Amino acid sequence: MPRVPPGSIRRRALLALALPAASCATTRRVSLSEGSREYVSYDYDQILQRWTRTGSVVAIAEFDDLLTVTATFESWDFRWAYTVRYAEDYRLTVEQRQLLLDQTLALSREEHRFYVALYGPNRRWNDLSRKDSAWVVRLVDDKGNETPARLVKAIQRPGALERTYFPYTNVWRQVFHVVFPTHREDGAPTISREARWFGLRFAGAQGHSDLIWDLGAG
Repeated sequence: MPRVPPGSIRRRALLALALPAASCATTRRVSLSEGSREYVSYDYDQILQRWTRTGSVVAIAEFDDLLTVTATFESWDFRWAYTVRYAEDYRLTVEQRQLLLDQTLALSREEHRFYVALYGPNRRWNDLSRKDSAWVVRLVDDKGNETPARLVKAIQRPGALERTYFPYTNVWRQVFHVVFPTHREDGAPTISREARWFGLRFAGAQGHSDLIWDLGAG
């Protein structure tokens, strides 16, 4: 069967699935706390869902989605589960797994990184890595902090790893790593320690959408 790009019927079907995910995002609470985790490889799917959000920018008059975004925040908690799954899949030794875990957890203290997959009717406009992209993406929280991305890196050809570990990756979506600093130049955290939520804000001339992670004891 030939591959069919997301036309109006397909977009509306996907939109119906995406909007409930966006609206219920605030009910799934997360925590940025560090510390040891007791995960095994089959915990990964549950942890992926915990740290993943979906949102859309919709043209109401045409009921057409101008941009649909799914993003996973690669938090301390997520990185731990990811490493356990990766070590199991690739049969790493105990020493190799510990080295990988130490490296990725240390990196989480230096950067807030998101895996982002998106699609819309104009592929060129939706390329976040281009200076003339129709969208800007910022890290925001409820205390008024708004931080531009330090790095937006396009993943040109997502492979078996991306499609397996981030199963919302597909041939219609453009995929990126979007990275923000954990601290501003004055030393203040980009996500306030008193924040009740943080999120990704996609904004442009056609509208905006916020993907929100509620902070709690979870």
